Amino acid sequence: MTKGNADEYIIIRGRGRVSALGDQAFPASSESPFSVHPNGLPVAALPDATEAALAELRRAHPAYRQLDRTVLLAMLAARQAATEARWHTVRDPTPSPSPPGEGCVQQHLTTGTPLPEGRGWGQGNPPSLSVSIGSSRGATHHLEHYHEEFLREGSVPAAASPLTTLGNVASWVAFDAGSTDGAVLSHSSTCSSAFQALGNAVAWLRAGMAERYLAGGAEAPLTEFTLAQMQAIGIYSPFAADAWPCRPGAGRPSTFTLGEGAAVFALEKVAADIAAAEVATTPQQPLFRLESVGFGFEAIGSKTGISPDGRHFQTAMQQALQQAGRKPSEVDALVLHSPGTPAGDAAELAAVRAVFGEKQPLLLSNKWLVGHTLGASAALNLDFALQVLETQQWPVAPFSTYLATATEQPIRRILVNAAGFGGNAASALVSLL
Repeated sequence: MTKGNADEYIIIRGRGRVSALGDQAFPASSESPFSVHPNGLPVAALPDATEAALAELRRAHPAYRQLDRTVLLAMLAARQAATEARWHTVRDPTPSPSPPGEGCVQQHLTTGTPLPEGRGWGQGNPPSLSVSIGSSRGATHHLEHYHEEFLREGSVPAAASPLTTLGNVASWVAFDAGSTDGAVLSHSSTCSSAFQALGNAVAWLRAGMAERYLAGGAEAPLTEFTLAQMQAIGIYSPFAADAWPCRPGAGRPSTFTLGEGAAVFALEKVAADIAAAEVATTPQQPLFRLESVGFGFEAIGSKTGISPDGRHFQTAMQQALQQAGRKPSEVDALVLHSPGTPAGDAAELAAVRAVFGEKQPLLLSNKWLVGHTLGASAALNLDFALQVLETQQWPVAPFSTYLATATEQPIRRILVNAAGFGGNAASALVSLL
């Protein structure tokens, strides 16, 4: 990705999140947010209040009743981000029950009629809205359900295909937003998927190909089959749900713990002088700048493995810094990918040492709070970073780890890491103006 114009900033206007912490970035209590899945494994599932919000969203439109949980999570987070950005929503009280076409939000699939007036964010002729959503597995619940139905009945309903493709995650977010003229893209690059979406959004905004962008990640992987896959790799945590089962930076044993969630960001390109004026006139309103998104790749023998020195992490971090024109010493904190696996945590730490030397930034993580949400994890990491920038504090892990506990220095710039199977990594650099 090329460098942006120094006179223009990519601003995060709003953000929304859904996780085991509900719609909060930090926990409201000192109790573990993890619960026990019906199969006995600890998981980071949504709390009751968020489940109720998800159920309400499902009832908001007749077509939403058929959507996969991953899609609904993305929509819920996107609505929060748009509300915070003041991209207000005005919905039609009698929406058409027909769903949008796959990858196309301009017309309904079956009738071909225009979208109803008054639905979506904004009124009149608002700026065009584009959407990029990352997800490792997409419509996991629906895909497994339809496959089980096929094995049992020998047939599947016609809706199975459009409702299980990865593209339907972003297209439904766009449909809910009333977008009719922006890009609608879904991305999958395992656990760095959300940053693939974010990087795409930054590139489009910088190039003038988009005016407003909703970008992030969503994942609802708490199914029997997906959990069994994580167990098969041999990395799942042995700790109980109430004993903080996910422990990044704690060493052995492996403490990978699966979670579900989403985080979406409302992005705009703003002239640097206008952004500075906003900060001066409304200092009580934090304004975040997304400075860069860097990527790193390496060829490795095992598709589930990682090089001991985390070369893909090194490349991603270095690229993010170079794009932003920043030195390593200008980074105050680093939100690690930190999956809680000994090999993964050690490789990332080695990469941090290679890039930053002896003067490392504060090392932070939120996976001990929300679990590993696969394709949504990078987005939730970034949301956590923004909360740290806004509040200048963070919760302290209740177990032995190398994660930072406190600082006396102000935190103005944070680097955020993500990585996935297959040797890919991504890093995003964000700062407080």
